[in-house]
Amino acid sequence: MFEKVNSKVVKVDVGQAGGVVARTGAMLFYQGQVAFAPHQIPGAGPGMGGGGLMRMAGAMMAGEHERTMLARGNGVVHYGFAGLEVHVVQMQQGAVLRAEASRLLANSAGLQASVVSVASSGGGGGGGGLMGALRGAAAGVATGQGMFTTQLSGQGSAVLLAHGGFLELQVGGPNPVVVDPQAFVAAYGNVQTELKAAMSWRDAVGRGAGEAMQLHCHGQGVVYVQASEEKL
Repeated sequence: MFEKVNSKVVKVDVGQAGGVVARTGAMLFYQGQVAFAPHQIPGAGPGMGGGGLMRMAGAMMAGEHERTMLARGNGVVHYGFAGLEVHVVQMQQGAVLRAEASRLLANSAGLQASVVSVASSGGGGGGGGLMGALRGAAAGVATGQGMFTTQLSGQGSAVLLAHGGFLELQVGGPNPVVVDPQAFVAAYGNVQTELKAAMSWRDAVGRGAGEAMQLHCHGQGVVYVQASEEKL
């Protein structure tokens, strides 16, 4: 569906894609008869509960949700954002993509979207429900990165954003892939993520390396990492 024009721009035939959801400000130009309207990603998803308190926790504590626009009609739209690198993920039925909210550029509208906590997503430790959401928000404050992510499932495609290009790390061995939360972009497949403290006495006295929080990824799939710790 999405086709890379170059390393920073993608194009998509909106009619063939059945509609496209993209972050506000990502549309560069289009040709054809295309209409745009505000779009809302559901505020609660698996592992977060569906009550109003959970929605409040996600909106107020994470501050992660990016405003999105829905494009429908017949035409070709070009998307890009802030000169960042783009990467297209072709999703297969049954697979799940969890993308850090600010690093998701666009996706086909037919995908099911929800909000989950990356601190313990996909069955990892930390617990679900309200306490899991609160732990995720607290972890986001500690690392400087919001810990609520957009989860996409179904068959279609999505476009990720990154500073300095992408690294695709295979997950599936006996040892987890350990990622700096600031460099984490997304996880695809049956990948569980768990945020863990790695603070030593040197960190406590201000003489450590500064990598006090680490994101442990295990299961089967791919983790996308950007070649920078710069936030989007």
